[in-house]
Amino acid sequence: MRPNPMITRGFLFAGAFNVIGVLVFSKFFTNSLLSSLDPTVMSRAGLGAILLWGLAYASVSRCYRSVPYLVLVFCLEKLYYTAAWLIWLSKKGDTLPALFSESPLTAMFYSMYGAGDFAFALFFLWVAVNTLRNPEIARTAG
Repeated sequence: MRPNPMITRGFLFAGAFNVIGVLVFSKFFTNSLLSSLDPTVMSRAGLGAILLWGLAYASVSRCYRSVPYLVLVFCLEKLYYTAAWLIWLSKKGDTLPALFSESPLTAMFYSMYGAGDFAFALFFLWVAVNTLRNPEIARTAG
């Protein structure tokens, strides 16, 4: 059974969200302000990990039916980053107006990244649950 082209595009879009997002907002890993505002999650190593997660999403874009538990891991990973974003907003969200003056690109990133992560968490959950509910599809995939 062939993969659903819309779902395949969803995985590719999730990958692009991470890969292109990291490269643009980190200015190819040169935006020290981005990392300094959340040195635990958005360090260079953290940004590299986010980029790798994006490549992982894209890598299963055509075989997601064969790996529903991995897709659930993707969901959990996205929920982790959503929680990190919410914690950051609760602690430092009041700095966003000044940040928009100093670095609009960085402020835009911190204003929205978790919302995108949450949307992709829901997407990954939906794909995994639907694949697991229909084991015949999962068995014939690939």
